[in-house]
Amino acid sequence: MTRLSARASPHHSAVTLYETDQPSTSRSSSLKPSKRIKLEVDESKFTDISDPGTSSTSLRKTSRTLKLEETVSEEDTSLPVKSKSSKKNKPVQQSLETPHPAPPRWKEVYDAIKAMRAQTVAPVDTMGCDRAQHNEEDPKNRRFSTLVSLMLSSQTKDEVTDAAVKKLRAAIGGTLSVAAIISADDATISDAIAKVGFWRRKNWKAALRLRDDFDSDVPKTVDELCSLTGVGPKMAFLTLHVAWNLNVGIGVDVHVHRITNRLGWHQRPTKKPEETRLNLQSWLPIELHREINHTLVGFGQTICVPVGPKCDSCTLSTEGLCPSARTKTPEKPDEAEETIFCRP
Repeated sequence: MTRLSARASPHHSAVTLYETDQPSTSRSSSLKPSKRIKLEVDESKFTDISDPGTSSTSLRKTSRTLKLEETVSEEDTSLPVKSKSSKKNKPVQQSLETPHPAPPRWKEVYDAIKAMRAQTVAPVDTMGCDRAQHNEEDPKNRRFSTLVSLMLSSQTKDEVTDAAVKKLRAAIGGTLSVAAIISADDATISDAIAKVGFWRRKNWKAALRLRDDFDSDVPKTVDELCSLTGVGPKMAFLTLHVAWNLNVGIGVDVHVHRITNRLGWHQRPTKKPEETRLNLQSWLPIELHREINHTLVGFGQTICVPVGPKCDSCTLSTEGLCPSARTKTPEKPDEAEETIFCRP
């Protein structure tokens, strides 16, 4: 049973404070802050209110409105204490409720693209995210180098990203590790990655999370990777492919997004890379989920470029496999425009 103790208020002589008796050792941790409430007193009805259990305490009428201090002492154990980092990101969607159908002749198209890729060396082949780890010996640093390369590659050409990774590694002591990034000053990092697209927006809060929550290593799930500042689904899937050799989805960048739409592989053109990923994962055999990014990125860097695609050099256009192909019709000699010089 809870006991109440009364004492006079130091703020008003007509106010009595009531508190519950609890051991002093638990009061500081269990009490909520005092609340002030207003008590409206009707002068016509109340002239004297006494506490029957305590003869020395009384509440006498002094004004129409009296302020009472109420100390709430009940220990509230029903609500969990939430930390600032308890907010969870929405899980990355892995499938569609209604699978997207496989486009006709897709295998023929994909094989033709692979054949063209085998004949050329694209920037992604020599400077892609998988190359960054080759300069590290420690397994954790190899995985972290892959993640750093991907974070810097957003809206940046592979050539620029590769140079920035090398410059950053040299600037912080010769190895890309979580500890080295955290210890480096902002000026050193900024100078190393200054040529990377939107480099001012690419912060290194992720390194602190890796140190504090993942033992200075790269997480092994898509959702954990996406909880890092600056990491999205594309980076997460590619990181798992390269760093952990895990094939759990498709990394869709601007090249994969653009080329699959040009090929008409979507019933309705997709507007976002995530739409493209979910469509592709619906029908593309899982053994191709990992390689399709590398294949289409190189194809998009050399032939199916964003502006002025080289359709005349693409076998898909000559074989009628690309609905977006734009070929030039050679001009016949007899249709050439004749130039006539007139004497003044």
